[in-house]
Amino acid sequence: MKKPLLICALLAAMTTTASAQISDDVVRIGVLTDLSSWGRDNSGPGSVLAAQMAVEEFGPTVLGKKIEIVSADHQMKTDVGVQIAREWFDTGKVDAVADIPNSGIAIAVANMAKERNKIALLSGPGASSLTNELCSPNTVHFAYDTYALSKVTASAVLAEGGKSWFFVTADYAFGHALEKDATHFIKLLGGTIVGGVKHPTNTADFSSFILQAQSSKANVVAFANAGQDTDNAIKQAGEFGLVQGGQKLVGLLMFDTDVHAIGLQGAQGTYMTTASYWNMDDKTRAWSKKFFAKTNVMPTMIHTGVYGSVLHYLKAIKAAGTDDPAKVMAKMRELPIEDTFVHGGKLRADGRVIRDMYLARVKKPSESKEPWDYLEIVKTIKGEDAYRPVSESKCPLLKK
Repeated sequence: MKKPLLICALLAAMTTTASAQISDDVVRIGVLTDLSSWGRDNSGPGSVLAAQMAVEEFGPTVLGKKIEIVSADHQMKTDVGVQIAREWFDTGKVDAVADIPNSGIAIAVANMAKERNKIALLSGPGASSLTNELCSPNTVHFAYDTYALSKVTASAVLAEGGKSWFFVTADYAFGHALEKDATHFIKLLGGTIVGGVKHPTNTADFSSFILQAQSSKANVVAFANAGQDTDNAIKQAGEFGLVQGGQKLVGLLMFDTDVHAIGLQGAQGTYMTTASYWNMDDKTRAWSKKFFAKTNVMPTMIHTGVYGSVLHYLKAIKAAGTDDPAKVMAKMRELPIEDTFVHGGKLRADGRVIRDMYLARVKKPSESKEPWDYLEIVKTIKGEDAYRPVSESKCPLLKK
């Protein structure tokens, strides 16, 4: 009688261990995005689809358990975003939150993820502070940040003679971080800042800001904003004749969708930095056309970042044999990052994904050969050269 009892006890223990591998028997990922405001086209429904495409590529289960994607609209409001994340973490059994365009919201939610031992898979926000002074062992900053955008773009524009700069900056965490990082590189490379102005987000009328930029006589008017704000600002700069007057326009954060909204006629010649582009090779084209069929837009680097971060997270769960956050994060740092858009990427201890970045120039209308053929890739910048080096970091998680 003792042997059957012992066998039953062992089987029960094994069953308990197996069921404990995945908390709540479901890996639940929440895509916290902008479905209704000025960042909708660059993230929004496309981010939700990108997460679903990652699950489709990986498989419907991990360690035998279901993978579920949930989503919500933070409306570009910090209080709304924080409330959604709190409910997801506390009662919704969400294991990881993805995307989060808007750095102010992302910073608050990343702190909450750390407190509640969840994982933040960030591709939407840009503030480089997320992996610098605000770094967390539970954060993955996957797509781009203000440091890389500023370094790559400012270096190119300064090399072409853009020595004096005027900033038109969105008045929130991301805009401030982008202007700060860009200013650092402009001064480091011998440029000067002649002025700047802050604007509220979701601004329709940029006329007063554009006129201040025009009267500054700066060589370069830099837009440290995003989404529809960037679109409106560059369109109105064109209407006021800044380019015809000899000033260069720089979108410090621009996406394919912004170029589409502005049009090649208005955006041609503009420098931008991106973490991905749909038209790089056969695999990126195939993935992007599948994405386009459901969204009617080509994917931005936020979309491909959601896809890549979710896919890497699922691979790490499989490799770790559990969804325990500490063990999964360890595997995410250990495994190379490989997907349709990232090759040989690496997650650093500060949460920064080190991956190649691309300096691009918007094509002239005559150079575009097909719909959405908007960018000429001017240069590939290795991740080690694009992102903040360990020697400059304030993150205590990095060993210097």
